[in-house]
Amino acid sequence: MNDDPPPIDPTPEALQKEVLKLRRRVGRLETHLEDVETVRDTNLRFLDRVSGELAIEKARSRSLLLNVLPEAIVERLDGGERLIADRYDDVAVVFSDFVGFTEISGRLEVGELVSSLNGLFTAFDASCLERGVEKIKTIGDAYMAAAGLPGTRSDHVAAAADLALAMRAAVRDAGDPWHVRIGVHRGPVVAGVIGTSKFVYDLWGDAVNLASRLETTAPTDQIQVSESVAAALGDAFELEPRGAIELKGKGSTETFLLIRRREVETPSDPLARMDR
Repeated sequence: MNDDPPPIDPTPEALQKEVLKLRRRVGRLETHLEDVETVRDTNLRFLDRVSGELAIEKARSRSLLLNVLPEAIVERLDGGERLIADRYDDVAVVFSDFVGFTEISGRLEVGELVSSLNGLFTAFDASCLERGVEKIKTIGDAYMAAAGLPGTRSDHVAAAADLALAMRAAVRDAGDPWHVRIGVHRGPVVAGVIGTSKFVYDLWGDAVNLASRLETTAPTDQIQVSESVAAALGDAFELEPRGAIELKGKGSTETFLLIRRREVETPSDPLARMDR
């Protein structure tokens, strides 16, 4: 069997026909190539658009997660970690509750109530962000935050105290009928993420329970802190001893009222004294 191509007729007419055939073949190939390039470009544009939309959705999903979970926890979830459970030895927990909220909710119009509550909690959130404290959750009209978790300030007890003062100031600025009680305690906690369709990052432990008890027994518009918190704050804050009070599940407990952060005294200029 002979597979060799048939011999080409060397006459000018035959050569011209072969050239025309080659041109037509080349033209068809070029057309096919253009079609392939068009399809390729279309697919690349489609892939770029899909990739862009995917990046936007991932960013939106991450933003939503950051609204309910600390950034460090989101990073761990993105890394594939499914069971988030940690123990921390020293966390300062801030717990607040509005005084007479049930009566307030029955007196105000629904829109006014939700708007006022949202305004106060938004101010609390901003104060957490400004002071490097992690908001944990709201429960009805109660608000819980913690300092001393990863990503928060190293001077976490002072940060918790500053947050409590800022929260009280925000409520005072809101005026009647809003009043608040705040409790602050420090100690070990267990932290973790629970839930699947609705994630919740929460804290458990004695520090949480005692902070809640301190809030419940605090005078109206006052910040009640434990003895360990008062000791950590030292002279940087003005504290008023309240004495021993009975706390549910704890018995007689020494407590203090947090009044304010002391002003930092700037050293006087010796040259200025000489000028006088």
